[in-house]
Amino acid sequence: MTATMRTTAAATLARRLALLALLLCFGVVVLGAYVRLSDAGLGCPDWPGCYGHVTPAAALANEAAVQAQFPGAEVHAGKAWREMIHRYAASTLGFLIVVIAALAIATRATRAVPLPLALTLLVVVIFQGILGMLTVTWLLKPLIVTAHLMFGLTTLALLSWLWLSLRPRGARIDAPRLVRRLALVAIVALALQIALGGWTSSNYAAMACPDFPTCQGSWWPKMDFRDAFVLWRGLGINYEGGVLDHPARVAIHFAHRLGAIVATLALVAAAGVALWRVRTPGAVRAAVFVIFALALQLAIGIFMVWRAFPLSLATAHNAGAALLLLAAVLLNRRVRA
Repeated sequence: MTATMRTTAAATLARRLALLALLLCFGVVVLGAYVRLSDAGLGCPDWPGCYGHVTPAAALANEAAVQAQFPGAEVHAGKAWREMIHRYAASTLGFLIVVIAALAIATRATRAVPLPLALTLLVVVIFQGILGMLTVTWLLKPLIVTAHLMFGLTTLALLSWLWLSLRPRGARIDAPRLVRRLALVAIVALALQIALGGWTSSNYAAMACPDFPTCQGSWWPKMDFRDAFVLWRGLGINYEGGVLDHPARVAIHFAHRLGAIVATLALVAAAGVALWRVRTPGAVRAAVFVIFALALQLAIGIFMVWRAFPLSLATAHNAGAALLLLAAVLLNRRVRA
């Protein structure tokens, strides 16, 4: 096999692994949201096992050992399984990223796989694992839960960029600087909005505004912004169910709605100008994808409020955010290809 053939084979394998990891990462993000929203974040109060065992089944079969190690503990089978399935999926994702990084290192001379991107992914997923541990051991601390969400979506974005980078290149696009800047502003605005969404969820503030488009029947309800965005409140506090007073939760939810307006304007501007100034099929499809994903996400968010925040729609809202992020990454890639 010639060097060129080996390089091509390595790139093909890396592309397939990246796609598999990308799909799995999307599933892990959605599953993680489901675990959090179904109050299963502490379904296993230890890490990486569950009540000192590899599976919840083993913990249920050894209740005496569980009681000795965790006095007063009662294993909730459903919550424990949801938590552990998420961990199993996340571990598999980590393994795939390790393989991609190893492949990038092995082929670094031919640059078949972008080595800096692969190593960045490896560092991010290791840090993400640490955040997963701290999410449990620090009792669902909002700062850690939100960071865990953000780094999970960062992993998703990096895998998407890697997969797109490994695909065959089309004709080079000479997109105007304005388009590239708007696409970058849009993805930054979206990232900040997702962080606000994570802060809303981790502080159990989603139901603080049970109506739409108003909040608490008012266009500007009573809010406590000072207490709403305190990032660090110390250790040893169990944040399950939230610890903030109602006005602080209203402030968080309201800020998330304001952020949605800003992110929507930024995404519409980026997609609209891309449609206007960049006529290549790839850029057009990416811009249309952004508009579609944005409309879907806004619809899910509104119906979620109107339907009193059912678990299915709340989980779909997280999936919609991940889909919108993928669309924004694709747009940025297409105007820079």
